[in-house]
Amino acid sequence: MYELKTRNKNVEKKLKDYLMIRRDISEKLNRLKINPRKECGAHPLHGPLKGKWACWLGSNIRMIYKIEDRDLIILIEDVGTHKIY
Repeated sequence: MYELKTRNKNVEKKLKDYLMIRRDISEKLNRLKINPRKECGAHPLHGPLKGKWACWLGSNIRMIYKIEDRDLIILIEDVGTHKIY
């Protein structure tokens, strides 16, 4: 199972804020930890964000992350609306 980490304190705060508003996000993150390439509509990004992944956490909430297979880490780079792309 993968471990979730945030890129910095700003991303950590945004994620915590969303978790307070939408309790179902916690369940989605737990599913993502099991299979970060298949759950929550996960898909690889292209262009300047190539090498990163995105998924849907609810309504218009998206998350951009990197998958570090060697260390079993999902590094959350940003959380927010489509504007984060």
